[in-house]
Amino acid sequence: MNHARRILHDVFGYTEFRGEQAEIIQTLAQGQNVLALMPTGAGKSLCYQIPALMREGVAIVVSPLIALMQDQVAALTAAGVQAACVHSGSEQDSIQQIAADIHQGCLKLLYVAPERLVSPRFLRFLDSLHVSLFAIDEAHCVSQWGHDFRPEYQQLGMLASRYPKVPRIALTATADKATRADIVHYLHLEDAPFFLSSFDRPNIDYQVIEKNNGKKQLLQFIQRQMRNQSGIVYCLSRKRVEDIAAFLREQHIDALPYHAGLDWSVRAEHQRRFTQEDNIVMVATVAFGMGIDKPDVRFVAHLDMPPSIEHFYQESGRAGRDGLPAVSWLCYGLNDWVLLRERIAEAERDEAQKQIDLQKLDAMLGFCETAACRRTLLLRYFEEDSTPCGHCDNCREPPPRFDGTVLAQKLLSCVYRVGQTFATGYVIDVLRGKDNDWIRRMGHHALSTFGVGQELSDKEWRSVVRQCIAQGYLNLAAGQHQALQLSEHARAVLKGEEIVWLRVLKRDKKTDYDVKSTWLRTEREERLWQALRTWRKQRAQAANVPAYVIFADRTLQELVKNPPKNQQDLVGIYGMGENKLANFGADILRLCRWSATE
Repeated sequence: MNHARRILHDVFGYTEFRGEQAEIIQTLAQGQNVLALMPTGAGKSLCYQIPALMREGVAIVVSPLIALMQDQVAALTAAGVQAACVHSGSEQDSIQQIAADIHQGCLKLLYVAPERLVSPRFLRFLDSLHVSLFAIDEAHCVSQWGHDFRPEYQQLGMLASRYPKVPRIALTATADKATRADIVHYLHLEDAPFFLSSFDRPNIDYQVIEKNNGKKQLLQFIQRQMRNQSGIVYCLSRKRVEDIAAFLREQHIDALPYHAGLDWSVRAEHQRRFTQEDNIVMVATVAFGMGIDKPDVRFVAHLDMPPSIEHFYQESGRAGRDGLPAVSWLCYGLNDWVLLRERIAEAERDEAQKQIDLQKLDAMLGFCETAACRRTLLLRYFEEDSTPCGHCDNCREPPPRFDGTVLAQKLLSCVYRVGQTFATGYVIDVLRGKDNDWIRRMGHHALSTFGVGQELSDKEWRSVVRQCIAQGYLNLAAGQHQALQLSEHARAVLKGEEIVWLRVLKRDKKTDYDVKSTWLRTEREERLWQALRTWRKQRAQAANVPAYVIFADRTLQELVKNPPKNQQDLVGIYGMGENKLANFGADILRLCRWSATE
């Protein structure tokens, strides 16, 4: 491992391995296959990049998106590593040059899409090479149970038989038991050591609020906590993406839309701006998904409920990849849950898969409705134990609970008496005693439950409905009407045999928590910080690469905290490998001297 540590320090500028990186690297470098499940931001790429530099030949990296390939190659090139990618947009001359570089032993890593790798022509090309290893990134795409299924991934299993002596590593950030089993099965990794890292992202602050004019709530969150910060806002529909992006721009926030309905050139330009510029807010559907490698995203906001905890975890995990404070903000309502159930029902998938999708959606609702530590619940979903984090919204401001058994009994009884065939809005109208033509026509104005819930508003009753669904007392019928139905657990509540604890229905949560770093303390530090950021932006624009490829924010922070006086002082700075030291060291020293004398 001395060789690996030298590469870690000299090439990438890091002093220590994190988590299980060292063991994974050693296993792969020795020629064994590996399956690694590591959270976003845990340093998955180094787990195959360092072995690729240790072993003879060229490493073939399977990556699902062009943008992800390009960013990885740009970062490696900046670190002095010879790497390239081949994709549908590559020119033929470029492809021929890459092939020549590989045959001459000049290239260490080649990134390709799964479709290209399994093509007969590319396989014949591989047969002529000395391949050091195969790295299969985003390996959850192999599984139909996963959230980004790509059928061509399943064909990658042929690598095991065609190249039996070449080690393979499969990596992913999120995979439940069924998905892990599929990865092992389809990629033939039955005998591979399995490395499961902690899913905990302690630098992410989780905040969840009930939806009540979501656009206004999002604006308040950005203005109060995330002004002049880079972030991602996820929405469920293309129309909503366009609407929210336009609304934020009207409020003088630099927001860009991104969804599959936009022209490819527009999407590419918006992604380029997001990765290369500071303080851009990308408003997107999940089309803006895998491949977001920008480490200084300070927040991820969900303006609609994600369909599963896996989706939520991976999407929120795109915040704070640099390890600095970041926020996951989620605004949800019962209508989100209903809409997602309709999408699942209408999807062209078998019934078994639909039932699994519904269970995952219910788990997501439970996460939103919980009164417990959100981090604890999130980790428990991935079968990891933890103690309360102390800094999610529920830990900072524990939601009071009360005995809501009588309210639950009123709701459940009303659902039963209207025949379990009506949706939430109608049931609430009966509970609140709204004397309209439809209720009279159905004869429900004569029910004993008509008007028994006048003490609560529509919004408060919707909270009771959500909590009863989340606690398993109510189900939603399949089909368009989404009727409320009693579950088998409702009987005990109606008989008074079980207490129902509810969160308080009226609660004004604080939304101005200070989760941003406050390390800038003096005028000199601020001056140097701004000078370094401006310099980094200029160098990135000149090289046509994202700013973080030059240096991450964490590197700039270390330079501000401990301004170097000479070349030797730069050696221990985070992310300062030999190539970057040679290319940028003189500029950095000049800026540090300038800030000290101004």
